[in-house]
Formats: sequence, C-alpha cells, structure tokens
Amino acid sequence: MRVLQLGMGWFDEQAGGSNRMYSGLMRHFAAARVQAEGIVAGRPTRMPVTPRVGSFAPHEAPLHVRLWRARKRAQASDLTGCQLAASHFALYTLPMLESLRGLPLVVHFHGPWASEGAVEGDRPLVTRAKKWVESRVYARASRFIVLSRAFRDVLERDYGVPAESIDIVPGGVDCQALASSLSKREARLLLGLPLDRPIVFCVRRLAPRMGLRALVEAVDQVRREVPDALVLIAGKGMLAAELSARIAELSLVDHVRLLGFVPDDTLPVLYRASDLSIVPTECLEGFGLVAAESLAAGTPVLVTPSGGLPEVVEDLSADLVLPGSGKNAIAAGLVDALRGRIQLPGSARCAAFSTRFDWPRIARQTADVYRAVLASAARLH
Repeated sequence: MRVLQLGMGWFDEQAGGSNRMYSGLMRHFAAARVQAEGIVAGRPTRMPVTPRVGSFAPHEAPLHVRLWRARKRAQASDLTGCQLAASHFALYTLPMLESLRGLPLVVHFHGPWASEGAVEGDRPLVTRAKKWVESRVYARASRFIVLSRAFRDVLERDYGVPAESIDIVPGGVDCQALASSLSKREARLLLGLPLDRPIVFCVRRLAPRMGLRALVEAVDQVRREVPDALVLIAGKGMLAAELSARIAELSLVDHVRLLGFVPDDTLPVLYRASDLSIVPTECLEGFGLVAAESLAAGTPVLVTPSGGLPEVVEDLSADLVLPGSGKNAIAAGLVDALRGRIQLPGSARCAAFSTRFDWPRIARQTADVYRAVLASAARLH
C-alpha cells in the first residue's frame, strides 16, 4: 500500500505533538506494510532519506510562499501508484487538494487548530480563517483518525463530521527507547538531582492552555504539606519569563525549576529520577503523549480531566485522574500522591501498561484504517 503523508513538519526539526505523531508513524509504517512518502515544511537537509520525506519550503518562509510551494510540490509529485493521501495539517493540505483529486483522503485530526489558536490569543479574524481552512479540507476527507474519544466528540460537534466516519487510534510512544534500567537513585546521581527529596516532573510547551500557571500556584500550596517537594518543568515557550517571575515572586526557587529544552535522550532519565510526573493541561488536550511516555519510562503520571488525558491512564488507575485542572485540584492531587494517600502503580506495572501505545502497534492500527478506506473505495467502483 503506497500512501502520501502530508504533514506540518518533521519532529527532529520542529517539536510539537502532531509532528511527533507524524514522524513516529512514518518511521514505523514499513513494518506495517505501508510504503509511505512524506511532504512537509522544513529544510531539505533536515529531512530523512528513510522514510522518504521531502520539504516544499522552510518553516520561516512567508505564509504565501509556503502555500504556493506546497501547491507546486504536489503538482510535481509522481502520484502514479499512490493509493491514498493522509493529511496531518489542514493548512498545507489545502493548496494540494486539486493535485490529490481522485485519491481517498484520510484526515488525522490532531486537534481543533482554530480553537487552539483562539485560546492562545489569535484575533477573531485569524480564528475564522483557520476554521475555514479546516472545514474546506475536512469536507474532502473520506475518513478521520482521532487520538481519543474526546477529540472524536470535538470533530463531531464542532465540525459536523458523522461519528461513523471517525476511527480512534491513540498516540504512539517508543516504549523501548523510553525504558531505562537505571534505578531512581542512579538516575538522580547521573543528573545531579537531590537524592532525599520527592520529585515531580512535567514536560510541556510553555503556553497558556498547558496549565503551567496553575501548576506553579499549586506548588505554593504543596510545599506547606510537603516542604521538600521539588517540581521540574521541561520545555520552552512564550510563558518562560512570566513563569520565572512568578516562581521568584512566590519564593519557590527551591521548589520549582524550569529546565528549558530537554533533548529526547535525556527525558527517560528524568522520568526515571522522578517519583511521579504530571500533565496539568487546562483544555484541548487530544491525547497527551507525555503521559504515555512517562508510563513507558516506568513513572506514574497524574493528569487533569482535560480532553483525552483521562483515556491514557484511567484503565491503569482512576486515582491518576485529578478532579479538576485548577490549582487547588492539582495541589490536592500532588499532596495525596506524595504523602501516599493514594496508591500509585509501580514502575513495572506502568511500563507493562504502556505497551498498548507502542509505535509498532499504533502503526498497524493506522494501516488497518487506511486499508478499510481503500476496500470501501474499491466497493464503490
């Protein structure tokens, strides 16, 4: 089965949940008997040869240039033998639609692009433009793949997509790469972290809807009951300066550390060094790959009841889902976990549970959806 994958960017060059999903699928499709070719924005020198991924324009090129080059790249592509196209980003798919005429189109709905932008400060006109782009592309789709029941409901409610046209395939993680043979003590020694303090780890883009303001405020409450608690926050983004100032204002410099960007090969050690991790998202979380990553590394994770986050952990333990996303709910959950008032699943149990999100399994499930679309198209003809 030959499939054209239309993405936003390659994860090694441009971080982000949708790019991580795109890149993970591309790397594992071959084992699922899918011959995948990719088209994304980015620098050609940063694109992999295997799987074959081509770039139409750098990320920093003006928008009109990126859209024009996306259209020209699709027109120049050899689609002979290509059986299906899969879209991971509506904006870059829109100018390619004419070239893809006649091919079934599967949309990977990673989230409501317009709504996410509105939450993070887009002007109303920009929000309407994004929604128009999404609607144009989605109207052309034969099938949709979402990461969770929560985003299936968003797609049905906000975009009018019938539920019977939507398949749920959860996010994927590299369980083997995330597994670590290090003990908690060994991981802390390697990273220079204190051996005698409870540590909570959080990996998030430093953006408004990620709940980091509430997490910092929650730590101010946590330290009253767990005076030696330490929260490590990895990631970069627009809130870095604001969060740093708030941490200083609350005299939390000994309790919260902003680590900035952390490379992928360091993340398993940080997870392993922590007593637990937390995903404090406020809204529009389609899945929460970092929650699955934490489990794969053997570290239990607390999540807010935002979007698809509960679906990642609820079958493992309902106690891992916080009652809310505000600072009080986060603080209470952290105190209960750190004081042993709730029973957290052990390392081996977390790792075993995470295999349901292992990339080879997710790639096969995705390939099964593609094959079903092709079978349906064949019946119609």
